[in-house]
Amino acid sequence: MVAAGISIHAVDVASGRPAQGLRVEIWRIDPESQRIADGRLGANGVLDHSVAQGAGVIAGEYEVLFHLGEFFGDSDGFLTVTPFRFRIKNVDEHFHLPLKFTRWGYSLFRGA
Repeated sequence: MVAAGISIHAVDVASGRPAQGLRVEIWRIDPESQRIADGRLGANGVLDHSVAQGAGVIAGEYEVLFHLGEFFGDSDGFLTVTPFRFRIKNVDEHFHLPLKFTRWGYSLFRGA
């Protein structure tokens, strides 16, 4: 288990497949706005980035942007960029964000 950091795992539940290629940005928005990660999910649907081990993670408010419209190649799609905001108080805890989604909706929570 990772001691600290933010990890992301995403699955397109309509196809039953990991979201390989989904672009994800992680922003620390408070105390100062700064993008700390920008990448694409691998074949396993996981963001392989040093932020998962805690790089750049301090106490504060964060926003993750999931580029679902781009993932589906849908300029007329329902979901475009899907934000998720959360707060980190204890940087010694790990924050795992499992995203389950389709073209029409999503579920996202703090996992274990």
